[in-house]
Amino acid sequence: MRDYSVSPSVEERSRRRWVVLLLCWASLTMTSVDRSTWGPASLQAGEALGVSLAGLGAFATAYYVGYVLSNIGGGMLGDRIGSRVVLSGSLFTAGGFMVAFGYVPSAGAGIAVQALIGLCAGADFAAGVKLIASWFPDRERGLAMGVFTMASSLGTMIANMVVPRLIQVYDWRTSYHLFGVVSMVLALVCLALLRERRGPAPVRPPPLRDLLRRRDLLLIGLAGFGGLWGTYGFVVWSNTLMVTGHGIDPVAAGTVVVVFAAAGAAGKPVIGLATDLAGRGRKRPAVAVMIAFAGCLLVFGGLETQPAFLAMAAFAGLGAYLYTPLLVAMVPSLSGTALAGSAAGAMNALAQLGSVAVPVVVGAVYQMSGSFTAAFSTLAAGPLAGAVALSFVREAARSPRPQPAET
Repeated sequence: MRDYSVSPSVEERSRRRWVVLLLCWASLTMTSVDRSTWGPASLQAGEALGVSLAGLGAFATAYYVGYVLSNIGGGMLGDRIGSRVVLSGSLFTAGGFMVAFGYVPSAGAGIAVQALIGLCAGADFAAGVKLIASWFPDRERGLAMGVFTMASSLGTMIANMVVPRLIQVYDWRTSYHLFGVVSMVLALVCLALLRERRGPAPVRPPPLRDLLRRRDLLLIGLAGFGGLWGTYGFVVWSNTLMVTGHGIDPVAAGTVVVVFAAAGAAGKPVIGLATDLAGRGRKRPAVAVMIAFAGCLLVFGGLETQPAFLAMAAFAGLGAYLYTPLLVAMVPSLSGTALAGSAAGAMNALAQLGSVAVPVVVGAVYQMSGSFTAAFSTLAAGPLAGAVALSFVREAARSPRPQPAET
């Protein structure tokens, strides 16, 4: 069998690690696009499949159930057999089921296929974290994870820009066929070009219960739960709340969400690089970002006009996304590189439960109260609680940056 692990020189490693980062980023971007396609396609797909407006949420729920499960299993599998194979296989099979979803004849079949897309797509996150952690030392992981996690923001932007136009020219099924094929082609590129970095022999991942007993990793997962409660609650509900709560034009409301996501995408590598250069830890900046995000959500809930929403969107977007690369970069330092995939998968699965729960809770609050402010106050509770959980984390010591040799 061909050995894909390598032991490159310093110069080769410096070049190759950026290729690894680029491919991991591209893979996560495509699975994020795949996940985000349902939003802009849902109304047309629901009409074609005979699904009521209230029933459209079942498709997203099915996806996230599979996604959470695959984060756990994919992370452990990557530690056992190698992240290169897991990442490529995750992207390829998710793309295949995207294509299949474009042919589903009924709502029941569609919900089942959405669950399969999520079950395949979630494994690439943990695999990407493991690959990046093995190629980038701790002192440089902030920037690397910032670039990597840009993918979630970009996926939302790409899907919302491309899918409506494809529907205008073709139909909703075309978007699933297109993104599915692109995902499968990219998976083959990743399989050909990605390389594992030779390190310690593969280890048997500990049982999930053992990972969850590690106090600091559990607290990071809970912090992520609170952060994603606010982030994905905003993504799912802000458009509808602006339209129904204040009569904002749907196109203008969509523009607010695009600005929100764009600010987060631009800010992730910046904060990652800043914490790398500062070398003073990532916990405190992440806590500060979460507290600021909670404040932005409270302010947003008190606004009433489209210009005000648009002006606040960029600040809210920075708060909603900048904690992500900091939390992700902390995980390998606490778990060790050998178990980075298992730890990242388990922590992301715990964090993503916030994405699963918040749409239902905020919807219930808004339905009972009819209050725009109450809905956003509910969103703000998530990152505030996340900041409290994160404040108790005992961050691993950072390795010093190498000093230049004296001449």
